[in-house]
Amino acid sequence: MRYLLPMLAIALFLQSCGPAEDQKAAAAEEAAVRPDTPLVVREIVGIARIEPPEKIISINAQTAGYVREIRFGEGSRVQKGDVLLLLDNEVEQAQLRQAQSKLQTQRAAITAAEASLESLRVKRNNARNTLERNQKLAAGNALTAQQLDDSRFAADELDKQVSAQQAAVAQQQSRLKELEADLAYYQTLLQQRTLTAPMTGTFLSSGIKPGQYITNSSVLGELAADGPYQAVTEVDELFAGRVQLGQRALVRLQGSTEPLATGKVVYVAPFLRQKSLFSDSPDNLEDRRVREVRVQLDKQDNILIGSRVECVIDVQE
Repeated sequence: MRYLLPMLAIALFLQSCGPAEDQKAAAAEEAAVRPDTPLVVREIVGIARIEPPEKIISINAQTAGYVREIRFGEGSRVQKGDVLLLLDNEVEQAQLRQAQSKLQTQRAAITAAEASLESLRVKRNNARNTLERNQKLAAGNALTAQQLDDSRFAADELDKQVSAQQAAVAQQQSRLKELEADLAYYQTLLQQRTLTAPMTGTFLSSGIKPGQYITNSSVLGELAADGPYQAVTEVDELFAGRVQLGQRALVRLQGSTEPLATGKVVYVAPFLRQKSLFSDSPDNLEDRRVREVRVQLDKQDNILIGSRVECVIDVQE
């Protein structure tokens, strides 16, 4: 009897409080799932990869051959036009010297042909003058018809010789153009034996060694062009319309809250595509579409190209 009264009091208290607490919990749950509750999205977070502005460029040779000399290495800074490597070029140099020799010979032949043409023109002019004098003499019966015919034949013959020599000079000049084209061709072949940097940047990797035989499909190295780094990420189609050019963003290590760098959105793809950038499996058949977004970083200290980071885009209006 001594314990009965306190237990009855506790039971009555719990009975009076239970329905109220249940009502509060039900109300909170209803508010959470209510359809008209607005969903406020302030940030979009995605996995990103750090890339140079022109992505990573593979450098290939223009022709096949043995590597004679390498003038770059991993981590080397190069300027546009710097020589990267030299291939064996003895054959191309010999061809170029031969073409240069033929060109000089042809120029000398043209000089001789033009001199011969000038000599024939002088003779032709002299024969024409002689013909004119003989015509005057024949008009005064001071010259026989045979002599007049002989002078006319000489002048006509020299006219033909001048015309033929003019054609020979033109032919020699055409031959000169052909040889000049051959020379330019061999110069191009020789230039292809020297590989130069297509742009200013940094070599990230290279597996080429002197003496190695390479083809035009051999990758000589990977070049990262100079410029601000970019974080390339993919935004799910559910939030793709919220991303706009110029929005501020930051990158941070995965699982960290400390930002590595800040930046802004500089590229938003005009279309959706299948998720591919960070798919772990090539046969991933997940039916989701994404929008590629590029964020240009304000600084790139202590950030490695190829790093995977979290990219946080501020999409508040």
